[in-house]
Amino acid sequence: MTLSPALTRLLALIVKEFLALLKDPKSRTVLIGPPLIQLIVFGYAATFELKDIPYAVYNEDRGAVSRTLEAAFAGAPAFRRVATVSAEREIAPLIDNREVLLVIHIAPRFSERLLAPQPAGIDAPLQVIIDGRNSNTAMVALNYVRGIVNPFNRQWLRGRGQAGAPAVLESRAWFNPNLESRWFFVPGIIGMLALITTILVTAMTVAREREQGTFDQLLVTPLRPGEILIGKALPGFLIGLVQGTVILLIVTLWFRVPLLGSLPALYCGLALFLLSGVGFGLLISSLAVTQQQGLLGAFLFMVPAIILSGFATPIANMPPAVQAITLIDPLRYFMVVLRKVFLEGAGFDVLAHQFWPMALIGVTALALASWLFRHRMY
Repeated sequence: MTLSPALTRLLALIVKEFLALLKDPKSRTVLIGPPLIQLIVFGYAATFELKDIPYAVYNEDRGAVSRTLEAAFAGAPAFRRVATVSAEREIAPLIDNREVLLVIHIAPRFSERLLAPQPAGIDAPLQVIIDGRNSNTAMVALNYVRGIVNPFNRQWLRGRGQAGAPAVLESRAWFNPNLESRWFFVPGIIGMLALITTILVTAMTVAREREQGTFDQLLVTPLRPGEILIGKALPGFLIGLVQGTVILLIVTLWFRVPLLGSLPALYCGLALFLLSGVGFGLLISSLAVTQQQGLLGAFLFMVPAIILSGFATPIANMPPAVQAITLIDPLRYFMVVLRKVFLEGAGFDVLAHQFWPMALIGVTALALASWLFRHRMY
């Protein structure tokens, strides 16, 4: 099969870019060493903080004691009541859509059991249904719940002159039953490391040509500006895709994080995310004159992108102005894709509203990079 002249030129440029990356010892080190080290470090050592607990109440008792317990949660500064549940079927949508972190379920006859004489009054179950996708957040929230239930027990017993624990806390975690921190942390590392590698590779590609004096030689070749841009973009995209696959295998086979959702949906999200990363990388590379400037520009972009993605801090806890800035961060959307596919078993139907923002960001960044590339060529 005979290839067209344009495709032949493009393939030659792509091969040249791969050879330039793989023959340079520093580039090989950047591609292989740091991602693996960061994967191991974050996989075993990453932790998160909890600042806000939206919750709902499902009270089937309606007695005076249960209302007292409701008031204790309402008066706690760390809790924010956002819904009142009237039927069991309303619980699942609240947690699935992340409207609440937990649901306080007060069983029927809760007040009656507390008011009953000993020993029947000892067992008064109080259920907490909690979103286990972020296991660290779930465990901290459970500790906060215990911090309210335990004083309630002491006050209740002191008033009745009894010993024992009248309210027995029973917890149930959804999506992550054993509250494994690794199940939440490690999938997010796929996006973070893929972003770092893609940005570093593409941010220095044009700057390297300028620094080595080969950029002018590239301009006098038959390659058109669009072909040069595509040739510079594809190696970073393909490297990110391969590295994402390798990290995905490590996450599932080494760390044993279950992959419950659609693998094609995950790869669709990864492709759109890498498209955004390549676009920002080429944008940085078009502005940089030296590789050092490209490297600094890459870190200037990566650090805020990771911080604002929800990887380290829940976006809901950020100020409204900062939350608005996160809307242009492609890693924000890919983090949602990763965690929904791994922990919730999500597919294309659930993730569609995460795909189109990444596609829009990627196309916009590539268009702006193309304009800058053409502008600085002439």
